Amino acid sequence: MASLRLEKELARGGARRIAGIDEVGRGSLFGPVVAAAVILPAEWLLRRPPAWVGDVDDSKLVAPARRAELAAALLREAAAVGVGLASATEIDALNIHWAAQLAMVRAVESLPDPPDVLLVDGFQIKDVKYRQMGIPRGDRTSRSIAAASIVAKVFRDGLMTTFDALYEGYGLARNKGYGTEEHLRALREKGPTGLHRTSFKLG
Repeated sequence: MASLRLEKELARGGARRIAGIDEVGRGSLFGPVVAAAVILPAEWLLRRPPAWVGDVDDSKLVAPARRAELAAALLREAAAVGVGLASATEIDALNIHWAAQLAMVRAVESLPDPPDVLLVDGFQIKDVKYRQMGIPRGDRTSRSIAAASIVAKVFRDGLMTTFDALYEGYGLARNKGYGTEEHLRALREKGPTGLHRTSFKLG
């Protein structure tokens, strides 16, 4: 389960603005990959955080209703939140790995103030000037990264619900753009939209 152990160690070394970074939508067939950067309040690292923070974990392990509640609480109480996207067109041009990196860079750049250190799920981000640590399975290790995973997931799921009303018949509100049988059948029958990733196998 994610914890604040690493963040507290960094805080004892003087870091205050510690940004957790994660992305979602890597394996989707439709729409952007979305990244979030979340900086938790420094006082949470030096003293006990609010009780609800104990529920912040890898977004895949949190029930959807609770995930939405936690995202709202993080947007309200985090020291800073940034979100970055890379479009389906950019994914097709760059490949998903580099597009995900681009989304993470944009999330960091959208923070209102520069971070002291980045905690990144998986691998370090290229082309950023900040001190950073790449952490395998970071969304289950660092609560800051877990917070970013929740914010990114809820943001992207909201986009998919909006797109579902614009592109009917693909079940986007349900499948979030992933390759379910419903989605693959719609692709066979209707063909891809302009927001499908043409570099991916679309069934």
